[in-house]
Amino acid sequence: MNTMNATVTSEADMSETENTPLPETKPAEATIEEGVTVGQPFADDAKFQLRNVEVLYGENRAIKNISLDIARNEVIAFIGPSGCGKSTFLRCLNRMNDSIDICSVKGSLQLEGQDLYDPKRDVVELRARVGMVFQKPNPFPKSIYENVAYGPRIHGLANRKSDLDDIVENSLRKAGLWEEVKDRLDATATGMSGGQQQRLCIARAIAVSPEVVLMDEPCSALDPIATAKVEELIAELSESYTIVIVTHSMQQAARVSHRTAYFHLGHLVEVNDTNKVFTSPEHELTESYITGRFG
Repeated sequence: MNTMNATVTSEADMSETENTPLPETKPAEATIEEGVTVGQPFADDAKFQLRNVEVLYGENRAIKNISLDIARNEVIAFIGPSGCGKSTFLRCLNRMNDSIDICSVKGSLQLEGQDLYDPKRDVVELRARVGMVFQKPNPFPKSIYENVAYGPRIHGLANRKSDLDDIVENSLRKAGLWEEVKDRLDATATGMSGGQQQRLCIARAIAVSPEVVLMDEPCSALDPIATAKVEELIAELSESYTIVIVTHSMQQAARVSHRTAYFHLGHLVEVNDTNKVFTSPEHELTESYITGRFG
């Protein structure tokens, strides 16, 4: 009798369990609280102070209420899946998004206390202070010398040919390129290798004495040897410049950056010391991405 009762009870319990709906599992995106970033998104010695930034392409919000400081002379890497907003956010820092008619930027974006989007701001002067290196090398169809001399010349940074010569040489030295090209400065830049072209573009960016260098996947078109040279260059340049790099290579972010920022679907999920992000991330989405569970 007891056995039968136990059997009946067990079957009833099983039936009740089968009919009880399981707790609803929320999708990963639902774990993001808009405007909240875990870790260390702010810095004591901020070069950029960015608050409640939103970027819209028409009605579509590509960047969703992001607040972040970028410190003076730090290298910060932006990582995340394709289409997560990291390059869009990067281009806000020197107003490259201005060229897109349907794009609008909201929030407070300041460079050393100055409003980046002040209607009176000289965008040419801003882009001299905040230089940019693009994904694919884009040297001008001019000589190596003229590629580097172009910016200083149009900004009036050199009054004499000797001054211009010094700027070109110093910029090529900083880019680790001088010894390779010093005997062929009049050669066409488009005849250089891909890695040399990218370092030339870096030399061109720093020739106007910027304070910040933005790099949008600067090594994605380069072979491993050329990539290693650019990464060495980033480490050297960080002594003089603030560097913001977008990369799809988590290994590269780990090698070159001081802090890493993880983006997901237009949100800034986590910002932390790079070693912490890759060894003990605070947010489950960051961990899922760096362990390859998605992205």
